[in-house]
Amino acid sequence: MVTLDLRVLIVRILEVVFTCIAFSLVASLGHSTSSFWTWCMFTWCFCFAVTILILLLEITGLSSKIPISWDDFTAAFAMLATLMVLAASIIYPNYTLCPSCDKQVAAVVMSCLAFIAYAIEVGLIRAKPGEISGFLATVPGLLKVLETFVACIIFICLERSHYTRYAGLQWCVAVYSICFIVALLVILFTIFRLLALFPAPFDKVLTFFNVTAILMYMTAVVIWPLYSFKNNNSRPNNCFKPCPWDALVVITFMTCVNLVVYIVDTVYSFRLVFVSR
Repeated sequence: MVTLDLRVLIVRILEVVFTCIAFSLVASLGHSTSSFWTWCMFTWCFCFAVTILILLLEITGLSSKIPISWDDFTAAFAMLATLMVLAASIIYPNYTLCPSCDKQVAAVVMSCLAFIAYAIEVGLIRAKPGEISGFLATVPGLLKVLETFVACIIFICLERSHYTRYAGLQWCVAVYSICFIVALLVILFTIFRLLALFPAPFDKVLTFFNVTAILMYMTAVVIWPLYSFKNNNSRPNNCFKPCPWDALVVITFMTCVNLVVYIVDTVYSFRLVFVSR
């Protein structure tokens, strides 16, 4: 039986309110063909819908009847929503704001408040040291969600015409893909309670993967910028938004971010002891 925490319940209600206001304000301004507009609208609508679903299932008690690890699912979603709303809060104002855009400013404010609410939820449901909980509620579990999200940002920025020119860049794409797939499988196996299918103890498998991912990302951190900026190490003057050169910079930065995340993940994996559910 899932126990309702009043603090988490209040925070989730605020998340619903903030995301609803954000996408309602943007929708009232009309549709845009921009991919950035689409991403932001999807983020607010997706987070609103899933949060509503979680609230309904918990209030009615149906969450305990679903054959998944509910604590892991809600922890993974809270972390994912935090990252998605943060990205939307940064992307939307960069491409839409103007001095007299009152509704856009209000939407950004609501998005920022939603980000804060989701971040608070992550803090509330995160497992404390020594506490028995689902893997995804621990710091390594939340870092797994972060690793997959950062990889998704990298995939969004990738252009096939760029990375197919050099074998080194293709290796980097392979690194992003392999690490993303394994991290995603860890998340799905945890949510659907399939960890028993691992051929070895889960914590040992996870630690081995993290160390391997660190080594692979270390090569990508060096190779990606080396080949990407081989003939053009400065932003072209006639490159307007969205500029392909900017995407290469984003990929370089996100590669470094994911390397740091995997290092932190490995450190925590060594320190924490996980309890099988």
